[in-house]
Amino acid sequence: MKAREAYSAEGREVDYRDVKADRALLDEMLRHSKGRRDVPVILDGGKVTIGYGGS
Repeated sequence: MKAREAYSAEGREVDYRDVKADRALLDEMLRHSKGRRDVPVILDGGKVTIGYGGS
């Protein structure tokens, strides 16, 4: 199951952003992930998680 599907199933709001389609979104993702190019990058409140169930 994809992270966005799992979060939606839990009733959480999901804002999916396609970083391949928009360079500005990629830049934003890289700021949050401190340069890591692993996906997904999940922002939940003040917490950043890289990879579904990841670090």
